Amino acid sequence: MDDLVIGSRRAVLPDGERPATVSVRDGRVSAIGPYTGTGIDLGDVALLPGLVDTHVHVNEPGRTEWEGFATATRAAAAGGVTALVDMPLNALPPTVDPAALAAKREAAEGACAVDVGFWGGAVPGNLASLRALHDLGVFGFKCFTSDSGVPEFPPLTEAQMRAAFREIASFGGLVIVHAEDPASLTAPSGGGYAEFLASRPASAERLAVEQVVRLAEETGVRAHILHLSAADCLDVLAKAQADGLPVTAETCPHYLTLCVDDAHSPAHKCCPPIRDAANRDLLWQGLASGVISCVVTDHSPCTPELKRGDFATAWGGISSLQLGLPAVWTAARARGHSLHDVVRWMSEGPAALAGVPGKGGIVVGNDADLVAFAADATFTVDPAALHHRHPVTPYEGRTLTGVVQATWLRGALATGAPAGRLLSRPDAS
Repeated sequence: MDDLVIGSRRAVLPDGERPATVSVRDGRVSAIGPYTGTGIDLGDVALLPGLVDTHVHVNEPGRTEWEGFATATRAAAAGGVTALVDMPLNALPPTVDPAALAAKREAAEGACAVDVGFWGGAVPGNLASLRALHDLGVFGFKCFTSDSGVPEFPPLTEAQMRAAFREIASFGGLVIVHAEDPASLTAPSGGGYAEFLASRPASAERLAVEQVVRLAEETGVRAHILHLSAADCLDVLAKAQADGLPVTAETCPHYLTLCVDDAHSPAHKCCPPIRDAANRDLLWQGLASGVISCVVTDHSPCTPELKRGDFATAWGGISSLQLGLPAVWTAARARGHSLHDVVRWMSEGPAALAGVPGKGGIVVGNDADLVAFAADATFTVDPAALHHRHPVTPYEGRTLTGVVQATWLRGALATGAPAGRLLSRPDAS
């Protein structure tokens, strides 16, 4: 007997959107058949696979006052995200050696409402730890080309990047890069958004992306550009991909839905920055063409105190883990994109990038991670309804389309209670 049967006239499957009934047994999708209206009948409410967010800063242990596994994963479940991969900063210690990974796992164990995996970090001095972290199951390695914002996670020089890329390539690993050229960044000349934006120009991203592409070609490493904000980089990436280099890129909901005209408070500050509307349009073109393969949140929270002040002094990070799906869908549907497109960008693409097992689509044998999504319903963003630790958001007061009505994790209704598992690469020792 099946444990769960869910039907929808709008089931979003790998081959498109169609009426279907999904059966679940022992936490996995056991069958996909015609829509019958039996079991849980969603009717015209869409049935999506759980989203996979490969760019989340949980910050626990060490900066749990910024965010923690319990609060972040409750927000994820409420937003239709059933698996996330935690960044190696801004926790203390950062995830740059096996002992730090063990501390991360200990903090997360028994606290997570959704499934959680971990990235490792590549920083000066930890070259000898990269293979050990890989063997322990991290999904890849993050590095910075410029200041990370926290002293315990310094950037790599070009020579250090080359060495790290070569080492990671030797065991078939993945490197993910915050790409901004440090020589092109300046201190803001004032506290307004215009001065902040001028301090981190699009040329800084382009120069760093060009560097990553060169080093990927030289070393053979698989490389991924994080949180692409500058459309000026798209031609560089398109050429690299056309040349057969294993270089991919992601962007984020805030770069696709907001622009410089919206940036009226430090809640909108992030690095790299939100740019103008013309740039935003080009990012959408990059998604449509496949040059950008993923949309992930870069959920990077902090305490409210660190978000006060002006654009020169406030912490740069946007909290959107619970709102990523409706934010992207609101803009995507207005541009003629389908729910199938959004699922490809926010579930299938991130799962494939990191190799997260059993995730990314409603497929027989995959985990039964499912989302009931009322795609035509609207709501106004109320910070009091958000589950991440500090409800600061640039989406406050905005009307978004698409309501997550329910999320199932391996066939069980996700209530926000701890039910998640800790994930590792399936080939890890």
